[in-house]
Amino acid sequence: MDKLDPKTDGASPDIVADNIDKLRELFPDAFTEGSDPDGPRWKVDFEALKQALGEYVEDERERYSFTWNGKARARQIAQSPSAGTLRPCPEESVNWDTTKNIFIEGDNLEVLKLLQKSYHKQVKMIYIDPPYNTGNEFIYPDRFQDNLDTYLRYTGQTDDEGFKTSTNSESSGRYHTNWLNMMYPRLRLARNLLRDDGVIFISIDNHENHNLRRMMDDIFGEENCISCMVWQSRTSISNDQEVSANHNYILIYAKNYDYVSFYGEALDASEYTNPDSDIRGPWKLIPIDANKPGGETYYPITNPTTGEQFYPPNGRSWAMNPKEYERLFEDDRIAFGYKGDSAPKKKLFLNERQAKGDTKTPSSILLDADTTKDGTNELMALFDGEKIFDYPKPSKLVRRFFDYSCDRSEENLVLDFFAGSCATAHASLKWELGSIRFIMIQLPEQVDPTANFFKAANQLDLKTIADIGKERIKRVINKGGQTGGNSGLKVYKLADSNIVPWLPDETNLKDDLYKSVNNIRSDRDEQDVLYELLLKYGLDLAVPIKRREIAGKAVHVIGAGALVVCLADQVDLGVVKGIATLKEELSPEIMRVVFKDNGFADDVVKTNTVQILRQAGVEDVKSL
Repeated sequence: MDKLDPKTDGASPDIVADNIDKLRELFPDAFTEGSDPDGPRWKVDFEALKQALGEYVEDERERYSFTWNGKARARQIAQSPSAGTLRPCPEESVNWDTTKNIFIEGDNLEVLKLLQKSYHKQVKMIYIDPPYNTGNEFIYPDRFQDNLDTYLRYTGQTDDEGFKTSTNSESSGRYHTNWLNMMYPRLRLARNLLRDDGVIFISIDNHENHNLRRMMDDIFGEENCISCMVWQSRTSISNDQEVSANHNYILIYAKNYDYVSFYGEALDASEYTNPDSDIRGPWKLIPIDANKPGGETYYPITNPTTGEQFYPPNGRSWAMNPKEYERLFEDDRIAFGYKGDSAPKKKLFLNERQAKGDTKTPSSILLDADTTKDGTNELMALFDGEKIFDYPKPSKLVRRFFDYSCDRSEENLVLDFFAGSCATAHASLKWELGSIRFIMIQLPEQVDPTANFFKAANQLDLKTIADIGKERIKRVINKGGQTGGNSGLKVYKLADSNIVPWLPDETNLKDDLYKSVNNIRSDRDEQDVLYELLLKYGLDLAVPIKRREIAGKAVHVIGAGALVVCLADQVDLGVVKGIATLKEELSPEIMRVVFKDNGFADDVVKTNTVQILRQAGVEDVKSL
């Protein structure tokens, strides 16, 4: 019986190794076997790869690129696996057994790595409100060999001797670099989780908008930029600067622009009329100029009634070439104003617009999506008039993003990995146009004692930003539940693995041999191990888990038989045969079975287990 391999099963996906395998399938001639027995099996022959790629190889030394000190290291951090896990916390949750909503307390870099198997290409929409790099926020350090160590030290779970955290002040020579190195690996990992038709929305202000745009072009591709929206975040005027900053930006990128369908506000049928009794029904006029270079789309159009010639406005062109214009004109789809005496425009028919979705195109300017003041009032209403967070985003703003990008006919998974006060979760619970389940990720950052809401938070025993977010979600649920019917919350916390790897110490080999037999941490229980196995096998953290008793032993059936786990001691053949019958009873496409390595009654049972399960059609049998 094979054991779970710590290198492959004991960590999050090895993204580099996966990419190498994909590349080797495409270009097998560009690989050679590695000579180092402790190194990777395959090495890339770049000269052979360049020959295979031919003219697609970029060999110009001087070309436009966006780079900074540490970018290569940031890319490596994104690709390195995590050896952590997520510990379930039913006691902090609501409707643990039924809800699909998830809140994860931990460093979002580590958590995003752990979610790669279970949620690859599963997320419909991401919204994040990251640190704006104003010089006051804590910037995740990412200074340690294993970033899990960074998180454990920061949260006080390990010795913090010599570990110091600080804000990212402008006096630092790496001011922008620190922020870019923090954001880059997280965004690369987030992109992997988006569906092909997925969309990401990012709030940002003037400090890093320019850098964020270039970084997103680098990660997502410039061609997948949907828009940069302007949101009126405040209405009051600030007199402490030359120009009052009353807006933030919302950068919007698609995973793949070709697959995205955007919704807008409901169509206003009163905008459409039919003054010429067109048999195709009511219509309205829309411009036919576009922001394109000249060439064959820059030509004069003559008004047939007045004889006046019209050219595209300065710097623009017509949206069609002359041949396409003539086709539209002959089809009576071009009108020169409602009276025939104006510039050319195109008829947009109501029935055709409705066929593409009963909504109109959203505006890039958001003046009616509430402000941070509204967000503060919304949060205070939940917390009995107490101010509990500074400048929270209003849930109406996030609901608007759901309106634009989420499906109305199926369940949407949304992600916010800078969850803060959890406005995204609040919006998810109240979205009325469809069904949403969410994953929130938030570092358990201590509430700053100098914050003006510290006293109110302390009185409610909310010690961290994560505590505030969880409490907000619970209060939204208690004050009305969820419109979409998925009310509840599963809480998880980032931790080191439940399974202790065997790293023998020659000076204390006896104790190490004992630990290799009892390799599950003494402070962890069956439930901890079960949810770590979900991550290792790429199963949803909200998948149903049913506990059965077979021959007197607890057996956990996960995902209707996709995974069966028995962590009991003294497992005999009666238990094994009982598990074998589950294959026929549940008929899963693939069943995988996991036992505790030292849980068998004897070696004979352990040996026969594999044969009995294989005869039942179960090929994947492993032990911890």
